[in-house]
Amino acid sequence: MIPALIPFLLQNLIWIPTQLFLRTFGHFKVSGLENLKDLKGSVIFVSNHTSELDPILLPASLPLFSRFYPIFYVSREKTFYNIRQILKRIFYGGFFFEIWGAYQTHVGIHNYEESLKTHIKILEKGHSLFIFPEGKKSVDGNLQEGKGGATFLSHRTNTPIVSIAIIGVYKTNLMDFLLFRNNFKLIFGKPIYPNELFVNKIDNYHQYKTIINDKVMPCIQKLLSESSRE
Repeated sequence: MIPALIPFLLQNLIWIPTQLFLRTFGHFKVSGLENLKDLKGSVIFVSNHTSELDPILLPASLPLFSRFYPIFYVSREKTFYNIRQILKRIFYGGFFFEIWGAYQTHVGIHNYEESLKTHIKILEKGHSLFIFPEGKKSVDGNLQEGKGGATFLSHRTNTPIVSIAIIGVYKTNLMDFLLFRNNFKLIFGKPIYPNELFVNKIDNYHQYKTIINDKVMPCIQKLLSESSRE
């Protein structure tokens, strides 16, 4: 693993230009930060996923030098990403992802303990982790079914989950920025603690998927729905 100091420095270094960009070419609003005030130790942030901007918006929504930095990520293998574009070929996956704090899960082995072994270590060291439980970007902007990795990690490391809704980034393009048409919003939900998620004994890995779809994904959907009514 890359030393945690490197993503910590990078994420704080990019904080000011990210803030300037988001607030100059759009409107960026953050709510629910009060829900994080009592959290200690590691945290698993889970969010809907509709844009490549999503991984940037979470660190941008926190104060500079936040105690939640560095934020680590669960990424897919390099071949998963569309690398036909030159910039994606350079930055997506591999070393660049790792220095930012993104470590790939090992897909297809049907063993959370093995596929998420790096992320278990990250949480055991008290760091924050950001997961898109849908596993990929939504094709229609709507929240999809979640996979069980986040709930496995919560159970395995006794870590609370914080649901997040990211709004206004679906199908955002360069012209939207140039015309100042963007209205981005990130909402933090209340923490969900392991004793709320795991009332009964876990007998098999399939239960983690059931739990995330019964108890976590509805929290994300609620935040999205409440925001749409404002």
